[in-house]
Amino acid sequence: MRLKRLHIRYYPPGIILDYEKGGQERSRCIDLLHLTPDTDVNEVLSEIRRIEPLITDSRTDQVKVLIKRLQDKLSQPDERSFYLFKVLQAHILPLTNVAFNKSGSSFITGSYDRTCKIWDTVSGEELHTLEGHRNVVYAIAFNNPYGDKIATGSFDKTCKLWSAETGKCFYTFRGHTAEIVCVTFNPQSTLVATGSMDTTAKLWDVESGNEVSTLAGHSAEIISLSFNTVGNRLVTGSFDHTLTLWDVPSGRRLHTMIAHRGEISSVHFNWDCSLIVSASMDKSCKVWDAESGQCLATLIGHDDEVLDVCFNYTGQLIATASADGTSRIFNAETFQCVCKLEGHEGEISKVCFNPQGTRVLTASADRTARVWSVNSGSCLQVLEGHTDEIFSCAFNYEGDTIITGSKDNTCRIWR
Repeated sequence: MRLKRLHIRYYPPGIILDYEKGGQERSRCIDLLHLTPDTDVNEVLSEIRRIEPLITDSRTDQVKVLIKRLQDKLSQPDERSFYLFKVLQAHILPLTNVAFNKSGSSFITGSYDRTCKIWDTVSGEELHTLEGHRNVVYAIAFNNPYGDKIATGSFDKTCKLWSAETGKCFYTFRGHTAEIVCVTFNPQSTLVATGSMDTTAKLWDVESGNEVSTLAGHSAEIISLSFNTVGNRLVTGSFDHTLTLWDVPSGRRLHTMIAHRGEISSVHFNWDCSLIVSASMDKSCKVWDAESGQCLATLIGHDDEVLDVCFNYTGQLIATASADGTSRIFNAETFQCVCKLEGHEGEISKVCFNPQGTRVLTASADRTARVWSVNSGSCLQVLEGHTDEIFSCAFNYEGDTIITGSKDNTCRIWR
């Protein structure tokens, strides 16, 4: 093995190694999830040297510089205020979802008008309209980090794979017998996973367009799915109150996780693939061991259904969104509630962290989105102007742009 290049990854902090093995170029990453501006650089360096044989004496100074650059990025103050940059009359019917590509240079919107649109973030210009579905385009996804393909899942029971550059449709994936309500790419961009009201999930090959496997076992619709970062595991969350962990290469069911007493609304892996979090209509979230499928903790406190949940990039924090109009932040190691975010006047359907993990963004039926401080739990900004409920919101990778999607048929860019 021969090391060729070293890169930096800001969110979550890490160093990427490009190396040659057997005449082939490969890459792997050293995650530095616990790095802070105060971490001893020499200690980090010696730990990297201990676990990574590619980092030899001749490379230590270079690695040291990269660690310091990561620390500099982490120590930058986050005092940004967002202003309304553009209002896009995006669709002729309400939006269903919004999503950024990795760089944040473009984003996509899905709609009840049966289309998905690709937008340029800087100009607000519509780049392409993806037409062909015969019913609501409900689930949309970029194949991040690459960002050159888009998957759309529709109530017409099909999923389509598109070129993000040209808007051309590569494949239409047929096989589900009911509406598709969730879709995601694996991190390697070789597979698309779809979840459907027909109680199954399916895996599709991006290259050939063929169905790879059908994941059957749930007894009600699959509402959420998530790959781990390695791409060898998929978790599905269902209205049958359970989660299922699947082995991706074989399509085999590894664990059925039973503990919730209501429908599942959202499931996610953390970055290092050790934990899974689930949100449920039973007013709670649960944290699970991703290897054994055991329930480690129940996150309680909400007075109504929990509609969304997510980890921050490093996997140390969990944010929840509830129909009770509040959001909560939990420590993912102690499972304690760190702060409660109060101020919305309607249910919160979507929550996400900025890449830095210093801010939380919430979208609500009260027609506003809010930006919150993770440290204090205080509301830093109310993003107002939509005339109907906001049900989708996202930060870009740098954390300096927000998009909000609303039932008022518009999408707003905030910078």
